[in-house]
Amino acid sequence: MKDLTTGNESKLILQFAMPMLLGNVFQQMYSIIDSIVVGKFIGKEALAAVGASFPIIFTLISLVIGFTMGATIITAQYFGSKQMAKVKRTIDTLYIFLFFGSVALTVIGILLSGPILRLIQIPEEVFPQAKLYLNIYLSGLIFMFGFNGTSAILRGLGDSKTPLYFLIISVIVNIILVVLFVVVFKWGIAGSAVATVISQAGAFFTVMVYLNKTHPVIKFSIRDMTFDRGIFRDSIRIGLPSGLQQTFVSLGLLAITWIVNLFGLNVIAAYSIAMRIDSLAALPAMNFSAALSTFVGQNIGARKKERVRAGLIATIRMTSIISISISLLAILFSKPLMRLFTNDADVIGIGSHYLIIVGSFYILFSTMFAINGVMRGAGDTLIPMFITLFALWFARIPIAYFLSQRIGETGIWWSTPIGWGIGMTMGILHYLSGRWKKKSVIKFSETPDSV
Repeated sequence: MKDLTTGNESKLILQFAMPMLLGNVFQQMYSIIDSIVVGKFIGKEALAAVGASFPIIFTLISLVIGFTMGATIITAQYFGSKQMAKVKRTIDTLYIFLFFGSVALTVIGILLSGPILRLIQIPEEVFPQAKLYLNIYLSGLIFMFGFNGTSAILRGLGDSKTPLYFLIISVIVNIILVVLFVVVFKWGIAGSAVATVISQAGAFFTVMVYLNKTHPVIKFSIRDMTFDRGIFRDSIRIGLPSGLQQTFVSLGLLAITWIVNLFGLNVIAAYSIAMRIDSLAALPAMNFSAALSTFVGQNIGARKKERVRAGLIATIRMTSIISISISLLAILFSKPLMRLFTNDADVIGIGSHYLIIVGSFYILFSTMFAINGVMRGAGDTLIPMFITLFALWFARIPIAYFLSQRIGETGIWWSTPIGWGIGMTMGILHYLSGRWKKKSVIKFSETPDSV
């Protein structure tokens, strides 16, 4: 556990963000390794199938992700105010919710996978593999939720290193298994999905065994777990806007995918690869934002609001340097990056064009996420939700459809930085208004307690 309420803001946020960033880079390797092996050893139809599955998966799990974010913020604020009994009850409540949520979403997802794939107009030659991959992946949601929930709790407690160690081992296992199942056993796209599920299950079980033996707060025992309705309501109040935001963002990505699917197999495959690279490039901004949220949560809990602005400035400075560097790499090496996944010249050309356009504007994305990180850490998630949805549904999607009808798939690519720019501008205006300062969970009359 790490106290973020004292010390140099830049140093604290950097030290806290880096293990998370490394962890998420390794976690992204799940999908990247899947895509490389599938693209090289099965074909672009299977590659398109994998790519088409992820917006659907993200849509199904978005509300649960929002609740997890709410629990992380509450954990950070209670930990900052040294109310350790409430930290423990927050952890128990999160685990109970994640168990039932994952079971429900697995059932719903498998039942609806076929109709959803039809709805977004997946080409017939891609449909069987996409449905198979999606159903196998969904069967492992309980393990993914368990590990990510544990990681979120540890972040709220100031520990971003422990999940990293187990995630590295899990990714190594995933790489070995996906090569074994796809290249050696010839299981096709099913082998890729099975390898991912096994790896996620291993990560969850090993981290829980370790924490049960070593951690002073996290002790996973079904008999001793307590569901706290008050904490659940607070988690819903804070997390629901984020969850709804994630859900509508996911639906928006499905809408973008529908537009992409209108342009045929090569564009679908290129978009699938480019999104893998894009998601990796976005990780620094997302993880520094998560670190800033914990930093803000703990400092608000400790009644040190003056440190929040300094933390935001430090985060924007660091993520700007990183995002500009990544933009240069995406522009200069767009084609070599695409060749990692496929040898098809048409797919490479389309995907590299995406990377040049979208990759030039990563600094807009990183600034937008830094601003949102302050809001989340303060418990103000409603207005950022409306900002994000406006930028997506009233800007990016209409622009993507409008431009795609006139200049082809290039119009879809240009809609992304336009949406980021609108979201960033609106976020800055809300931050400057100062209304987010009144959203803290912690009431200053509360006093610390202990387990």
